[in-house]
Amino acid sequence: MKPRVLISDSLSPAAVEIFRLRGVDADFEPALGKDKERLAAAMSAYDGLAIRSTTRVTAELLARADRLKVVGRAGIGVDNVDIGAATARGVIVMNTPSGNSVTTAEHALALMFALARDIPAADASTKAGKWEKNRFLGVEIAGKTLGVIGCGNIGAIVADRALGLKMRVLAYDPFLTQERAAAIGVEKVDLDDLLARADVISLHTPLNAQTRNILSAEALAKTRRGVRIVNCARGGLVDEAALCRALDAGHVAGAALDVFAQEPATDNPLFARPNVVCTPHLGASTAEAQEKVALEIAEQMSDYLTRGAVSNAVNFPAISAEEAPRLAPFVSLAEKLGLLVGQLARCGVETLSIIYEGAVAGEKIRALTAAALAGLLRPILDTVNPVSAPAIARERGLRVDEVSRAAQSDYESLVTLVATTAEGEIRVAGTVFHDGKPRLLRIGDINVDAEFAPSMIYTENEDRPGYIGRFAGTLGESQVNIATFALGRDRPGGRAVALVSIDGALPEATLLLLRALPGVKQATTLKF
Repeated sequence: MKPRVLISDSLSPAAVEIFRLRGVDADFEPALGKDKERLAAAMSAYDGLAIRSTTRVTAELLARADRLKVVGRAGIGVDNVDIGAATARGVIVMNTPSGNSVTTAEHALALMFALARDIPAADASTKAGKWEKNRFLGVEIAGKTLGVIGCGNIGAIVADRALGLKMRVLAYDPFLTQERAAAIGVEKVDLDDLLARADVISLHTPLNAQTRNILSAEALAKTRRGVRIVNCARGGLVDEAALCRALDAGHVAGAALDVFAQEPATDNPLFARPNVVCTPHLGASTAEAQEKVALEIAEQMSDYLTRGAVSNAVNFPAISAEEAPRLAPFVSLAEKLGLLVGQLARCGVETLSIIYEGAVAGEKIRALTAAALAGLLRPILDTVNPVSAPAIARERGLRVDEVSRAAQSDYESLVTLVATTAEGEIRVAGTVFHDGKPRLLRIGDINVDAEFAPSMIYTENEDRPGYIGRFAGTLGESQVNIATFALGRDRPGGRAVALVSIDGALPEATLLLLRALPGVKQATTLKF
């Protein structure tokens, strides 16, 4: 059955064609984004949801989306998506961080020019039959200092264009390195320094707990008198009431806003200020940008739903379409090793170390770790998947360590999981052979060679003559058919393990008989 995607916001019709060409059925229902009840009622039929800014993906909506695997936001901001709730339900959230970067950056610069030369007011005055040439005294951009708050994709483009306009550019961004700042020609500063020195401040940061009201009353008070504010990023970054007071006091010379704390912004105190330029969230609204983000999100979602490739996900490591086929067997291996540990552990796992050796160490190990955690947690949380597993592990206080190193065995790649519990350590290791099948190679310090099967039995016993016969005889008497039988021991007469794949499920009564066999220390059913 083909994957199905619902497009619940206005998106370029070209997106529907992209989905179709890539083997995904897409329903275009842009009115649903404004009707949360109808949208929620429809969600159980879809594997993907493609949105823009109108649709709100809430925890309640996600709870009714049983099939949903991916939410694709055609644009940058994902503040209309409950990322935590999506992650908890194992839903990947994607965006298109570069699709409308140039468009938004150009709009910020356009607003800066409009503000500097009072263009909207001059336009209205002239069209009203006035000729107020002496009223509109603007300022030059060249030679001024631009302060960019947030120097990611869009902020860096604004900085680049501003440098071309002969402006000096300061940048505040906690994630901006000195090397990157030097490469793009900006001066990296702290926020207070930017506020004190900038003639124009342009905001290009996401809205979160750390950035909400980043231009507060206190921050605005630290700016130089006559500063101009431009915001094409997110409403809520500027304390609008404080900005009104600073404008009225003459401390802020003007503001240009494309975004507002409450949208649609049909009534806002800033509208009444003559030195404020406002536009209705037009940052990404060009024909080129809308076409580009629609095509990008359709391509990304299709690649994930049909090939397992993950691009621009905000809650999962990226896996390219080229990497996905190569990585898939190791994802399966990591998940099965985690599932083995989870089923062998008789009490809670406190720490998990994952050691990647050889060629696999050069792959996207974060994705493999997520798969291992999903397997580890599945025996107690059957709905967990690689997207939700890392967050659940953190919530439960499980410490996870990753180690990557060169090959130290005869295998091209080796993945080892070491779990510590109150009862001791569980160590398992495996690899992927050239046939693409995951293989278990070691349990503790005992070498084995076993394929994973849907239904298996694991036993740990004393290495004594006759054990295998008694074991097989017990299964035969219970009409349980053995498919494969893998054995290993640490030394003659020492500790031995067996991994046996069987046809169908093992009756509980038979498991009790196995545990009662002489020399058996542990007997456990396994499901993969």
